[in-house]
Amino acid sequence: MNLQFIVDGLLTGSMIGLGAIGVTLTYSILRFSNFAHGDFMAWGTYATLAVVSAIGAIFGKVAPIGPLSFGWPLIVAVIAAMGFTGVLALALDKVLFSRLRAKGQSIIVVMASFGASMALRSLLEFLFTSRPAYFSRAIQIAMPVGFGIRITPDQIALLIVTALLVFGVHMLMTRTQTGRSMQALSQNPALARVVGIDVAKVVRVTWLIGGGLACVAGVMIGILVQIRPLMGFDMLLPMFAAAILGGIGSVPGAVLGGLIIGLAEAVAVQLVGAEWRAAISFIILMAVLFIRPIGLFGVRER
Repeated sequence: MNLQFIVDGLLTGSMIGLGAIGVTLTYSILRFSNFAHGDFMAWGTYATLAVVSAIGAIFGKVAPIGPLSFGWPLIVAVIAAMGFTGVLALALDKVLFSRLRAKGQSIIVVMASFGASMALRSLLEFLFTSRPAYFSRAIQIAMPVGFGIRITPDQIALLIVTALLVFGVHMLMTRTQTGRSMQALSQNPALARVVGIDVAKVVRVTWLIGGGLACVAGVMIGILVQIRPLMGFDMLLPMFAAAILGGIGSVPGAVLGGLIIGLAEAVAVQLVGAEWRAAISFIILMAVLFIRPIGLFGVRER
């Protein structure tokens, strides 16, 4: 039996899960659905591509690391782009979202995020055109690992990076004062303010984490597929479905939700065809809302 779809599902789920962490934190702490989050993925990826190109212009062609398709310039570029994407998210909040949140009507903030999404996507298309771009055009040979499964070195590396990032965010949320403050603000905003939690700091950290992880998720797509201005928009519904499935505010839940969505999409491609892939996220989203609205790891707000 060919189980290749499991690897494909895990990779897709990793990308969705990393993006869903930002979605779930933004919703639980700031109380609105940020539809511009997908575009943070695209901006982070193009920022990474720009830094890689700049390093290439300065140092010339750099050999890849071992069997991977990329070298140290991509690693440096991702770190820089994560910072850039986090600052972009912070700036958008400062200029737009925070002003509208102060008015107390969340639907206005949601609609503003729609507008911001369209503006960011259009600006990206203006700057880089709609033609697909690539970090590398080198073809990797997939290694057989049994049961009909083949995996490339890039895929192995990206799965490891995903696991490390998720572990890091989980430790931040559970073992640091900042993480505990984020959880407190998520569960009971009024009480969190009463006990003196620095709300402004929590908001800044939320945007930085969400933006940084969105950047990494976008780079993963860029390495394994291609880079397009619409790449983040295409991931928006799966990310929201994963965040809701896992439970709003739960980092492990968002990742697990992403993996479930990714595997479900891979199975759907095997059983009913690729044209149904996009519908799977919507079907799972509706099922969760009907059966368990708080998600797998969600808690009812007190």
